[in-house]
Amino acid sequence: MLVRCSFRRLIVSLACLLALTSYVGLGWVRPAQGADADEAAKQVAAHIDAGEFGRARVLAQALDGDARDALMAQVAAAQMRFGARRGFANTLGMIGNDGVRTGAFQSGAASQFAGGQSGFGFMPRGGAAMADFQPLMDLIQNTTGKPEPGWIDDGGVGTVEQFPMGVLVDAGGLLAKGAFATEESELGSTRKKALFSNGNSQVRIPSKLRKVSLTRLEKQAQLRKALGLPPDDSMRNLAGLQKIQYVLVYPETGDIVLAGPAGDWHRNAEGRSVSNDSGRPVLQLDDLVVLLRGAYEGDGVFGCSISPREENLARVKQFLEESAKQPLKPTQREAWVKKVRDVVGRQDIKIFGVDPRTRVAQVIVEADYRMKLVGMGLEEGVLGVESYLDSVKPAADGSLPPIDVLRWWFTINYDAVNATEGRNAFELKGQGVKVLSENELLTQRGEQVHTGKSDVLNSRFAESFTKHFGALAAKYPIYSELQNVFDLALVAALIRSEDLAGQTNWHHTYFGDADLFPVELGPAPKEVESVVNHKVVNRKNIVLGVSGGVSVDMRSLVKANKIKTDTYGALKASHQGSEPKKLGNDAWWWD
Repeated sequence: MLVRCSFRRLIVSLACLLALTSYVGLGWVRPAQGADADEAAKQVAAHIDAGEFGRARVLAQALDGDARDALMAQVAAAQMRFGARRGFANTLGMIGNDGVRTGAFQSGAASQFAGGQSGFGFMPRGGAAMADFQPLMDLIQNTTGKPEPGWIDDGGVGTVEQFPMGVLVDAGGLLAKGAFATEESELGSTRKKALFSNGNSQVRIPSKLRKVSLTRLEKQAQLRKALGLPPDDSMRNLAGLQKIQYVLVYPETGDIVLAGPAGDWHRNAEGRSVSNDSGRPVLQLDDLVVLLRGAYEGDGVFGCSISPREENLARVKQFLEESAKQPLKPTQREAWVKKVRDVVGRQDIKIFGVDPRTRVAQVIVEADYRMKLVGMGLEEGVLGVESYLDSVKPAADGSLPPIDVLRWWFTINYDAVNATEGRNAFELKGQGVKVLSENELLTQRGEQVHTGKSDVLNSRFAESFTKHFGALAAKYPIYSELQNVFDLALVAALIRSEDLAGQTNWHHTYFGDADLFPVELGPAPKEVESVVNHKVVNRKNIVLGVSGGVSVDMRSLVKANKIKTDTYGALKASHQGSEPKKLGNDAWWWD
């Protein structure tokens, strides 16, 4: 055992010494000046065959654009075949075109499956625990100093590669030379954390205007997946963004940036990620991904409906007509109301435009249901918001307003979208959410007939809910969650309608693929207990039921003639002041 360990250390030392010698004495291998892409490709292939991935990367980096990315993809695929996961992730990070990067990423995944592995969470099998080269490689880098123009992980060309060693046996019993890597050691864990430091460790510090680059975020999330890691907490919570004020576009750097206030967050008792200071929910990456996919795969229209069942409504109408023939004694009232609720039964939930198992679907359904509880007086509102039942009062002649089926629903409420003349910056105006109302007629068969009209009391509740939405959202975070979903839906609609992805050469191939980036899914809501309440006015029992839902269609807001041009220059100044400058390779947000 001692001899075996000494031999391994000798191999490691010799390998690193050879790598160091190539840097100090022989210089880096570069393609000849003016060499074409075909010649460079041959040289890269030769180095890949020899297991010299660092030199192959240097040669690929000397090229430009598509040719460089194509060769980098070959290097990355070879590194994954040899089990060099960290090198694989580093090389992926050097590929500029996200479409090519995702192709290389998928190729790496395929090579793992082909080798009998269960995915990116595992490394190739070997016969023994292998030595961790990184400490010695780090020592060499720190001792020799930083080469000009820098180490390859920092965007330069200098590198120290471990020499492929050991053997692999395939499923057919073929013995072949291979390389092994481990991410399980303490140093390996430290390396992974350092690799994805995001260039700014103050993500939980409050910021009046935090910027999040969608293109850089996608890249870093993909590189974490290449190391078998999920998005970290700051990615899941979009760096603590609490609201979107601006969408900023930088074609020269390939960035689409979301900007708004941000700060530290925590999980509250309901399991929501909320601001430590205000309690307002922070925006969620999964919601953004779901809505972005919806904007491109469909028309971006989505929502839900919560409706009583026709057969139950018919039974309720019949029951009320029969019971009205005889006066109701006070002692019978409680049993009578219970009977009405039992007859109304459950309401059906229908979700359209998004997967009903996603968080987006759960947010819109919960927000709609909770709004109806406030309207029926079953959940407390805020000052200025009176429930519909509380507003029902007899007229001077003692008569009561006719009671049909009430319908309330959430929809979009943006004042405008402002843009610079060059269409490289957009500002979201307005609170985003409002409530609309309608009175529906109920036929003998239980069918709800749209009237297109809303009586005074019905309209009053909808208008007061909209007017005091901010106070309601502060009291009940679910309404802020709905507002966040609307903001992200508008962002997705802008990205598509203004072709912001095309301007920045972003193909969102990773976030756009449900197999590569699966969002968290839960049970799909299908039905809910009916929102029904009653009130006694002039010794008469008034029973109210309500239906509605959520309706989101951003297409009207993002039409070219609906976007207002900012002529004051304030939006242009915000765009210039938020430009990504001198960011680290792994940074995806900044203040």
